[in-house]
Amino acid sequence: MSIKKLISISSNPLSSEPVKLAPIDVPQAGTLANELISLLSQKNGFYAFEGALHIFPASSPEDEMNLISWNDQDLWISHYKGLAEGCLFFAEDIFGGQFCIKDNKIFIFDPETGDFEDFADDFSGWAEEILGDYNTITGYPLAHQWQVKNGKLADSQRLMPKIPFVCRGEFSVENLTAINAVSGMRSRGNLAHQIHNLPDGAQIKFNIID
Repeated sequence: MSIKKLISISSNPLSSEPVKLAPIDVPQAGTLANELISLLSQKNGFYAFEGALHIFPASSPEDEMNLISWNDQDLWISHYKGLAEGCLFFAEDIFGGQFCIKDNKIFIFDPETGDFEDFADDFSGWAEEILGDYNTITGYPLAHQWQVKNGKLADSQRLMPKIPFVCRGEFSVENLTAINAVSGMRSRGNLAHQIHNLPDGAQIKFNIID
């Protein structure tokens, strides 16, 4: 029921193409592959909560990122230098926080630290958690406030903090900037790698990659 509810309040599908994925195409999804395929077969990618939640379509026209292209190692995953391996990233919040399948469960991947947070055992639980606290989980309030002030985000964009949250950047509209989703992930891959290799209190250099 939670999945149907989430789908019912979401945007039109991001792709009109039929879903042709098979479990063999997404081996990282493990035992959850069929659940993911079922979700995308009901609606092939979508946005919810004014774009704060973005689910990648299985396939898409050239101008829309899809599940397979988003999980291409060379796109952004390699910038995490091993921290983002062994996962299938299928959705993201407004800040580029990634929902992924890892070890047959669903996790949240923090793009600033490279850390994983256990989130749900399956897609029904994933949808239930989101519907129960979408303000916190998707970043909807800031997504709404930013877009009221600056206009609707492009489909290829996410909001990234000018001062990273992990570096005590504020959760405020003033600390957010629109950035291409791929550039945002590549930039923070370098940040996450530094954090994992530096002692507490060490200085961190953060560069935004175009």
